[in-house]
Amino acid sequence: MQDYQAPLADMKFVLREMVDFGLLAELPGFGDVSHDVADSVLDEAAKFAGAVLSPLNRSGDLQGARWRDGQVLTADGWKQAYARFVADGWGALACPSEFGGQNLPRVLSAMIEEMWNGANVAFALCPMLSRGTVDAIELRGSKALQDKYLAKLVSGEWAGTMNLTEPQAGTDLSAVRTRAVPTGGGRYLLTGQKIFITYGEHDLTDNIVHLVLGRVAGAPEGVKGISLFVVPKFLVNGDGSLGKRNDVHCLSIEHKLGIRASPTCVLAYGQNGGAVAELVGEENRGLEYMFIMMNAARYSVGIEGIGLSQRAYQAALAYARERIQSTEAGVRGGARVPIVRHPDVRRMLLLMKSQTEAMRALAAMAAVSLDAARLHPRAEERERHQAIADLMIPVVKGWCTENSVEIASLGIQVHGGVGFIEETGVAQYLRDARITPIYEGTTGIQANDLIGRKLARDGGRAAQAVTAQMRALANELAAERNLAPLAPAFSGAIVELERAIRYVVDNYAKDVRAVSVGAVPMLKLLGIVAGGWQLLRAALISQVRMSAPGGSAADAAFYAAKIMTARFYADHVLPQAGGLAHSILHGAVGALDEGVL
Repeated sequence: MQDYQAPLADMKFVLREMVDFGLLAELPGFGDVSHDVADSVLDEAAKFAGAVLSPLNRSGDLQGARWRDGQVLTADGWKQAYARFVADGWGALACPSEFGGQNLPRVLSAMIEEMWNGANVAFALCPMLSRGTVDAIELRGSKALQDKYLAKLVSGEWAGTMNLTEPQAGTDLSAVRTRAVPTGGGRYLLTGQKIFITYGEHDLTDNIVHLVLGRVAGAPEGVKGISLFVVPKFLVNGDGSLGKRNDVHCLSIEHKLGIRASPTCVLAYGQNGGAVAELVGEENRGLEYMFIMMNAARYSVGIEGIGLSQRAYQAALAYARERIQSTEAGVRGGARVPIVRHPDVRRMLLLMKSQTEAMRALAAMAAVSLDAARLHPRAEERERHQAIADLMIPVVKGWCTENSVEIASLGIQVHGGVGFIEETGVAQYLRDARITPIYEGTTGIQANDLIGRKLARDGGRAAQAVTAQMRALANELAAERNLAPLAPAFSGAIVELERAIRYVVDNYAKDVRAVSVGAVPMLKLLGIVAGGWQLLRAALISQVRMSAPGGSAADAAFYAAKIMTARFYADHVLPQAGGLAHSILHGAVGALDEGVL
């Protein structure tokens, strides 16, 4: 099977044509980031993804991570690939410059994250978690913690993890039992067990910095008594060198459906007296702090879904172009043709392509708002962009990952029977994708967050601001002769989305159970319509570019394909809006009847 090829043409189109680069240039620290710089970084990242990470994807899946007497060995070639990753500075792209990072805009680093995930998602999980660790310590850690850990984490010399889940405390973190006893000087001794810890133990770095949720002795029960701690695998001496091994050990690793090369660990803290831990911020505010890392991780998991979708689409398209099967429909006595000529295969491929491009553009829009919410000089703009980012993060996480499972499954369907055979390699994409709607909060959790915190709490104002932009685009489409046929489907989908938003806002406080039945359909509806918004923006831009003089034939072909991809999405994906809205408004009756189950 072929190695991953980054979709550079579409990525560069999104960055050049759809992202507000003017806004990014106004933000502190981003003034030197030009389109040429972005293109150069993307080109180099594509080479690394295709030549270094992609060839290890299949072998890593076959060999997997291995546990030996508390030590975890990664698959052959991974240590060398990670060393190159660090040497080339890839882990530091969007990290703060004061700790050795390159301070690039999040939208650019997100495109590159997509490449890592498309090439080798099991590998990409390690730097993704390190980036979240950096965010949490940078924003809530003391200067001492920052000085001790951030430079090594930013460079990738050390790796980071996130430790939430325990055997009795999965989604319900109020049940966390890990205990911390203060020993003076800001230090604690930690005891407890954590499960499902991605890259909790490995051989890629000399040290691993764990961010761990636990309770200080005597803290209140429930989430109000949770604190956040830094627990390194090896203690760090005053001069920055590594000291003795801390009391944290890997008891086992999980045997998983997918991402087999990524070690998912059971970690024991304090088997020999207690793991030395340092408090992040204040006691009893740990869940608040951990959400910094969780929100970053949720966005990044959505990017994983996009990368996996792109990889599955590439494999399916390549196979469809080379697999000869049957004659073309409507051609009597014709020669046997590649299956890409068959209408239903084209339908499946275009479902894969259109949704992947929609997700990429939507994630890029959210990334710009993430940076603007943090860095814009005007408070009202920071607030506006924060509302957009808050609204879209559960959609990017939930909709993109659910789509990745469907798209990877379609890729197997395009391959037919050989897709179901492991030797083909495409089954791995489905196995790897299946975890993405689960971790960092299941789709149901993302959807409950969307309807409760992001719609009902603010009366739907952020969503209404977004739908107003959608309506403005629909009017522009209707006024453009060549694109006017796309406007009715989009306008109709917006109407259904607005109906659903009003229902959630009006009824959440009165009947939260009934509204919650439609939470996942609400998330999917918003994703579908917002994705259509981005694809139709791309179509309008492409129409303008095609009409301008001086373009090349290759450019014209690219723009024409963007328009037809949007047309397909309007015809095949946007019509789902009506059915989803019906489920949101009327689906509670059958679901909540006690006699049904």
